[in-house]
Amino acid sequence: MDVKTTQQLDNIIGGCAEALNNKLSGADGKRAVLLCGGTGCLSSHSDEIKAKFEELIQQKGLADKVTVNLVGCFGFCSQGPFVKIYPEDTLYRLVKIEDVEEIVDTDLINNQVVERLLYVDPSTNEKVQKQDDINFYKKQKRVALHGCGVINPEDINEAIGYGAFKGLEKALTMTPKEVIDEVLASGIRGRGGAGFPTGRKWSFAYANDADQKYVVCNGDEGDPGAFMDRSILEGNPFAVIEGMMIAGYAIGATEGYFYVRAEYPIAVNRLQLAIDQMTEMGILGNNILGSDFSFMAHIRLGAGAFVCGEETALLNSIEGKRGMPRPRPPFPAVKGLWGKPTVVNNVETLACIPYILREGAADFASTGTERSKGTKVFALGGKVNNVGLVEVPMGTTLRELIYDIGGGIPDGKKFKAIQTGGPSGGCLTEEYLDEPIDFDNLVAKGSMMGSGGAIVMDEDNCMVNIAKFYMEFICDESCGKCSPCRIGTKRMLEILTKITDGKGTMQDLEDLEELAEAVKNNSLCALGQTAANPVVSTLAHFRDEYLAHIVEKHCPAGICKKLMHYKIDRHKCFGCGLCARQCPVKAISVSDYTAPGKRKPALIIDPEKCIKCGLCRASCKFGAIMKE
Repeated sequence: MDVKTTQQLDNIIGGCAEALNNKLSGADGKRAVLLCGGTGCLSSHSDEIKAKFEELIQQKGLADKVTVNLVGCFGFCSQGPFVKIYPEDTLYRLVKIEDVEEIVDTDLINNQVVERLLYVDPSTNEKVQKQDDINFYKKQKRVALHGCGVINPEDINEAIGYGAFKGLEKALTMTPKEVIDEVLASGIRGRGGAGFPTGRKWSFAYANDADQKYVVCNGDEGDPGAFMDRSILEGNPFAVIEGMMIAGYAIGATEGYFYVRAEYPIAVNRLQLAIDQMTEMGILGNNILGSDFSFMAHIRLGAGAFVCGEETALLNSIEGKRGMPRPRPPFPAVKGLWGKPTVVNNVETLACIPYILREGAADFASTGTERSKGTKVFALGGKVNNVGLVEVPMGTTLRELIYDIGGGIPDGKKFKAIQTGGPSGGCLTEEYLDEPIDFDNLVAKGSMMGSGGAIVMDEDNCMVNIAKFYMEFICDESCGKCSPCRIGTKRMLEILTKITDGKGTMQDLEDLEELAEAVKNNSLCALGQTAANPVVSTLAHFRDEYLAHIVEKHCPAGICKKLMHYKIDRHKCFGCGLCARQCPVKAISVSDYTAPGKRKPALIIDPEKCIKCGLCRASCKFGAIMKE
């Protein structure tokens, strides 16, 4: 269908909305089975689970009574794969292929809930049937994740039924300047990390006359543990394309480029399918909805370089050059892609734009804090019970994020720190748990929002080793263009390695702090300018751990292998020999001591032979092996 007018689109919107509502409410006389089709659940065989549903539904004569679709990420990754059944809104978690027949027979045929597959609230031990009643979801608000987990991301009609293109339609009734003013009024700031006001960036590009302008979507998500942009593209690619089109209309651009890392094949495939469907329908192309606005979208694949998340390095990569940052000014809004004015926004930012135009700037600005409006998506991971994708209002506290939504720390361990902002951020300790999350507040506390990675650490994490991990990542990902980043981060890594190996000195601490300042102040781009943040923040909050490594030659968390020793408590050891049989280097032998009440002599570990693999400790049934 070629949609040429807003009236035609309105007719389609009405029909699609009715069809989707009928599907989810059961008004079409059918049950709807939705399965999580995000990368995480697909890796746990949700596509095979879908195939099994389709096979059994056909076998049992339910083909005219049940529909089955893959949708986007449900967010609660530690409980996936998910199966959701409408109209009852029943949510099953940790579903396996062998569970499908029971769900079909018990629920789809006999209308009985499969109790054992329901989520169990750990605080009450009660089973929870509906998604919105689970604590993980209660404090969330989906704006950027609009439609994810509800619509089939490969079906434009379902996207339209859930509100797609209403924002674009409204934008085309406004002047470009009015659209920019609406975005400015919303207060939205870039979700890619820097937090620069999106409307101001658009204003700069709008003010520059040129025969060609571009909009670029930064989907080069490189932070360790981050998967926000990937999930948005997998769950509702139409919203991101719509956001790009609105940006294009506002600044006077007719072409857009999606820069997505090649390691995201599902996101890339669904994005391309969405572009194809929108082009076929006439929503992408020339004279969109009968207006003078024309727009085309293209996809470029990134090779996985972290530095290409920096906007000027990304532009170089699109142009076929090596992904290295450019000096600024001029900024991309003045001289960007192929020397033309260019707006670069990340996936989450563009996904919020249709909401702002559709619901109004005031609605968006009503959520959040004074200087940080709207919501923010976080990839919550690490030492937390509820790992997953979370979208919360700005101003939500770290305590709410970690304990109310994240479910706290596993195994009753003590919270130690949360690293926000990935390699560019810093760690925040227990004293900051009641701080509201927003752009400025996190920076003031020594960290940053970043793109939304949030890694929780407990008492078993070594903070010196954490700093070393992030510095290893930065060294690997530095493009090498400027010497402060190329050489300075390498020297910092060497010092951190010395410290974790037990060879550090007090002079090394002074050198580390001096290098951190030099790298921060003299690097060309944000990768180098923020590279030292994990080191600076761990030194500020956990200096005692650095001193323990240097002065005592001891790792308090027992993580740094060259400072770690395994020892057998001879009073607890029964001499069973299981640990000795597990040891790959035969470092465990029989001692000459037999504890009172024991029939066999205790075993002993030779520290010279031990490679600290931990297999002995894992195999001991009596808790006789300690890590020191």
